Amino acid sequence: MNHSSPQIVVCGTDTDVGKTVVSAWLVQGLNAHYWKPVQSGLEDGGDLGRVQDLLQLAPDRMLPEAYAFQQPVSPHWAAELDSTMLNPEALVVPHCSAPLVVETAGGLMVPLTRQWLQIDQLQRWGLPIVLVARSGLGTLNHTLLSLEALKRRQLTVLGLILNGPAHADNPATLEHFGGVPVLAHLPPLAPLTAESLAREWRRQHLSSKFQDLLGIQQP
Repeated sequence: MNHSSPQIVVCGTDTDVGKTVVSAWLVQGLNAHYWKPVQSGLEDGGDLGRVQDLLQLAPDRMLPEAYAFQQPVSPHWAAELDSTMLNPEALVVPHCSAPLVVETAGGLMVPLTRQWLQIDQLQRWGLPIVLVARSGLGTLNHTLLSLEALKRRQLTVLGLILNGPAHADNPATLEHFGGVPVLAHLPPLAPLTAESLAREWRRQHLSSKFQDLLGIQQP
């Protein structure tokens, strides 16, 4: 797919690995727009609302969901509970004049319909992927299985972002067996604010790293 500005997809190895916070981190650091194509669960405005509240972004940086379901369950079931049919053909990546961060729902193999997995949608989009994984115990199995699934589909993975307390061995082990770099590590931030995210972005010199990866000038 050809786009006028870089677009990346943020995926997770599982539910609650920190995709939304990492997506916000990337949106802020890349001066990007945010799009969550499929949202399950609308409490507190869903993930779009959480990102906007965290970063205090202008509304035009937040692109509306293609589908927003009431219940915080897998999209295929959430659609059925809302008496709605999710049509993968409607999940067209919006055109943006700025970078775009796309946050998926759940893990790679989450069903969007009874016939269509999230990884099928990733293959249709053909966009480069940043995979978010937990930093600690349990991440090796989940992350390596996810990378294997992406590799089998011949999808481009820019690298991993690890979320959580620092681990002495996991980053090197994941790079060794997974064959992709660990791009960044987002530690627990207290308080979690736009300012603390920005400080961490600068501390890890991520502007230059993503400029090289995506070929864009960073703010």
